[in-house]
This record gives sequence, structure tokens and C-alpha cells, in this order.
Amino acid sequence: MSTSEAVPYRPRSVPPARRFLARVVVCCAHVLATQPPDRIRAVLRRLRRGARPATLAEASTARETVLAVSLAAGGHKGCLSRSLATVLLCRVYGQWPTWCVGVRSRPPFAAHAWVEAEGVLVGEGASPDYFRRFFAVE
Repeated sequence: MSTSEAVPYRPRSVPPARRFLARVVVCCAHVLATQPPDRIRAVLRRLRRGARPATLAEASTARETVLAVSLAAGGHKGCLSRSLATVLLCRVYGQWPTWCVGVRSRPPFAAHAWVEAEGVLVGEGASPDYFRRFFAVE
């Protein structure tokens, strides 16, 4: 038996200029996601310079925008590109949330990438102890 998954793909809910920008950022995130972890961290560390910390509301809005314009980012296996697109979209607006990579601390064990802002997981619907962080770009 398979389970159905509702993907929040609503591109027309995003204004045209922001939609175009979000799609460009999602494309960049997909390319960046193909790189080794050290290179991804190096690129993100360079990009974060000069940005102010993102608020939870700003990071949530960026994540919702990414999900609205990208089907791939909304799936179970889209966590890396979704989190990268979220931080890149925030950076376009001069903000920087914390980008994290780690694993689930409870079964089923799997790698995961997520975004935090103000010490809170953005849009994950899980408690902070559900994930064990390996590294982050704060």
C-alpha cells in the first residue's frame, strides 16, 4: 500500500517577480546540491557574509515560497534542495537562517537537511530533538 502525499505546489500564489526569483534560486539550489558537502559549506559560508540573522517569519515565508514554486523541493527526498533554496532566497533579501545537516535521531534513521531561525526548526513539524545536527552554517 502506498501513502499519498500532498505537495503544496501553488506557483500562482506567489507574485510574478518573486516567483521568477524563487525559480532561479531553486535552480541554483539544485546545482549546489550536486556538490560535495565541503564545497556546499564553503559556498554557503561565503554567501552568508554581511547578512543579518533571519527571523522565523522571514525563513518560513522563504520556505513556503520555495515549496509553492517547486514540486521537487516538496517531496520526501527534496530536503537538501529545499533547505538550500530557502537559505539562498533569504540571502537575496539580506537575511541568513541557520542551514543544518544531520540525521533523524529516531527510526527511521535517515540523513536530513533543514533550516532553523531563532533556534526553531522552520516548517519541519518536529521537536528540536528529533534531528541530530552534524554541521551547520549559522
